Amino acid sequence: MAVYLIRHTAPAIEKGICYGQADIGVLDTFEAEAAIISRHLPQHITRIHSSPLQRCRRLADHLFPELTIVNEPRLKEIHCGEWELQHWDAIPKEVIDPWMNDFVNVQIPGGESYVQMHERVVNCFNQLAAQEGTVVLVTHGGVIRSILSHITQTPLQNSFGVFAIHYGCVIKLEKHNGVFTYESLSNIPTGKEQHKPSAK
Repeated sequence: MAVYLIRHTAPAIEKGICYGQADIGVLDTFEAEAAIISRHLPQHITRIHSSPLQRCRRLADHLFPELTIVNEPRLKEIHCGEWELQHWDAIPKEVIDPWMNDFVNVQIPGGESYVQMHERVVNCFNQLAAQEGTVVLVTHGGVIRSILSHITQTPLQNSFGVFAIHYGCVIKLEKHNGVFTYESLSNIPTGKEQHKPSAK
């Protein structure tokens, strides 16, 4: 069996804005980015699961117009709670510093910690990957890093440094003798993203 992980295309949001489960749209480069993704997809797909957020669901609908797509809430990005759509630099130091010091375990106010997201994502991945056939997951950067950390036993605190996950990437997972390996089929750099205050 194989699992294809696809990250959504470039979002329509100003650089430096914190977003996770905010339901933002995509840039007008969407179709060009989707065309690159489509070149790396298999012929025969058994199942397609997508984060219900529009930047993922629009891509899933575009890539697979003839197939049934299942919305899977567990494939959503990390919930940024009170920080959603705030500028990273506007979040008070006393509020963000505990998270900056331990972004894996400290819960974002009103949202999730990285480890909480990881637990729901791994639960979802194990359930979907246990079934036969080729499955496609259209999702987010944090979700893909979480899955890759899981299958490679990479500590979550190292996941941003180890896994460069760009918009529109396609990563193929294959299982051999009970162990998953991964291959990056397309992962074109799209510029540096900002996931913390600029001074940090």
